[in-house]
Amino acid sequence: MRRIEDIGLIVYPEEQRESTLVGKYLSLPGKRHRSYMTEEDLAGAIDEARRGGLSSKEVLILKEFKGRFFQLCPGSPNMICCRYLLLNTGFNCLYDCMYCYLNTYLNSFGIVQFTNVLRVLDELSAFYKTCDRERVYRVGTGEFTDSLMMDEVTGVCRAVIEHASEMPNVMVELKTKSDNIDHLLDIDRKGNAVLAWSLNTQRNIDRYEKDSGSLESRLSAAARSAAAGYFVAFHFDPVIPYPGWEREYSELIDRLYGAVPSERIVWISMGGFRYAPGFREAIRVRFPDEDITTAEMFPGRDGKFRYFKPVRRDIYRTLADRINTGGGRPFIYLCMEGADMWRDVFGKTYRSSEDLELDMSEHLKRRFLDR
Repeated sequence: MRRIEDIGLIVYPEEQRESTLVGKYLSLPGKRHRSYMTEEDLAGAIDEARRGGLSSKEVLILKEFKGRFFQLCPGSPNMICCRYLLLNTGFNCLYDCMYCYLNTYLNSFGIVQFTNVLRVLDELSAFYKTCDRERVYRVGTGEFTDSLMMDEVTGVCRAVIEHASEMPNVMVELKTKSDNIDHLLDIDRKGNAVLAWSLNTQRNIDRYEKDSGSLESRLSAAARSAAAGYFVAFHFDPVIPYPGWEREYSELIDRLYGAVPSERIVWISMGGFRYAPGFREAIRVRFPDEDITTAEMFPGRDGKFRYFKPVRRDIYRTLADRINTGGGRPFIYLCMEGADMWRDVFGKTYRSSEDLELDMSEHLKRRFLDR
């Protein structure tokens, strides 16, 4: 698994050299440093790194973020989505997942860490002041990067966990493909924080999730997190079928329940591999021998290509049936599927994404937070 030790070059804004976060990164041993003053200077530093043979995963760019740190997940048009709330902390990550939609950003180079990232606390506070206190909100940081890959340096997750611990109807989720959680285990004020893992069979991890943590390391980290008092969650997304997938995914779910007490698992999501137009052409620049888009797939109502509906339905029913044998009280949900798939798999009727959001809120409040 790639770690922060594998970063070779740190590119940072000269005017922030003395700031706490930049100083933490510059104090890391064995790194080359390159400062910049303007956007044009930054572009030149990136060109130098490319010409010097460095890969995108070896370059860390420290940069102030001018946009919104807190926002609603855009979901997918014409699909039932969970209305997850996002905290943006950076862009790109150490791992090299073939299916990642960020691969379509062909002009993106380097891993970007926002230097003003603690602004997320202010924006979270502003949201909390006006939110419905009778509803449970799920807030996460893993949309555009891995939440925990370098968190021992940034300290962002500890700050968010402790800040949100005073918000009884907010569940902060920190999602990762790493085992980088030990620096969070001694936090006293955990509140309703959730440490979460994207899971796949080891076969798919080896093939499609290059440089990420092994399945064993993720499950071990989840076990340590639950033992320390955290809620945990898991995401089977994307599920990528192959001959024998039913047995191996079922065994994976059994291993999950063998590692983590079922009563600590708050939610589990499922989503089949899908991609937007242009994705295939983009990833073949970096992965010329890719086979993930060669399966028979069809455009859905949101324009994304997906496995044939009966195939997806079979996947979700197989996983949900196995998950339900483990006991516990997790809310099992589909990511970016239509109302018809929800009826076919769970017998639930959601007219809108708001219906799903309210149902999940009631489940979490009744099963986990009213205690």
